[in-house]
Amino acid sequence: MPTIQIPPFLQPGDKIGIVAPASCIRYDDLLPGISLLQDQWKLKVVEGKTLKSSFNQFSASDADRLEDMQMMLDDPSIKAVIAARGGYGCSRIIDKIDFTNFLKSPKWIVGFSDLTVVLSQLYQLGYAGIHAPMVKSMTLEGAEKAAESLRQILFGELPGYSVAPHGFNTTGSAVAEMVGGNLCLLAHMLGSQTEIDTEGKILFIEDVNEYLYNLDRLMIQMKRAGKLSHLAGLIVGQFTDMRDNSSPSFGKTAYEIIKDHVAEYDYPVSFDFPVGHVADNRAIGIGFNAYLDVNKDGVELHFLSSAPTII
Repeated sequence: MPTIQIPPFLQPGDKIGIVAPASCIRYDDLLPGISLLQDQWKLKVVEGKTLKSSFNQFSASDADRLEDMQMMLDDPSIKAVIAARGGYGCSRIIDKIDFTNFLKSPKWIVGFSDLTVVLSQLYQLGYAGIHAPMVKSMTLEGAEKAAESLRQILFGELPGYSVAPHGFNTTGSAVAEMVGGNLCLLAHMLGSQTEIDTEGKILFIEDVNEYLYNLDRLMIQMKRAGKLSHLAGLIVGQFTDMRDNSSPSFGKTAYEIIKDHVAEYDYPVSFDFPVGHVADNRAIGIGFNAYLDVNKDGVELHFLSSAPTII
């Protein structure tokens, strides 16, 4: 893995693009987020064609979503690309995205959920990205701290987070690169060119709307693939709207499932971290070096500036 490069941080007046590379969205749901970006963060927004189109459950056909994303990546005047929403669709186009011009003029890519695929591909190329609220979710009630954390990373003000202790935590500390994202997508990428290397890294995971038995299966899949055994640390985010069999029950909660699968390891583990499909979805710099400290009084996560910034 090459040294991770940090794209140039933003400045007021910079141009950013918004695209919907996965599921379709109501354009009106984006207006509060666009207003935040333009009026408060003082950025110039370029809207992709996929914000106002639909094709079955997708924002557009694979070809049109690819074209929209490619246009944003190829334009050197655009300094960041923020996804409108996730859903499903990025893995259908990821292998056709041409990063040639991106490598000549790197920029920030921001999103979470289905965007885990794009952020992981970016990491494979040696560039940092940001797992953070998207345009639809950055102005939800309760999202103020999450949106501010995204602004801080984009503008070069690296944030730090303090989180309350959890009974399942494993104490310890680590300094390592951050990797991770949506657990379903991380497992989905195993065996592909987008599969991430977790050895010696701080891995963070989150998910939504999964059956508990499938969460167990996802954890087993990650474990069998060697993705959990040599971590520097593990951050367990929010596992929201989880479902159980009607009868009989699976018998464990989401956090109990995860705790059991990592119990044999001695690295620090933080549960109930504010990252995932919730309003308070704090920004995490994928590829950033970070300091994680889990102790009896709580959890500290601080991003470090040791990775080189591209000039």
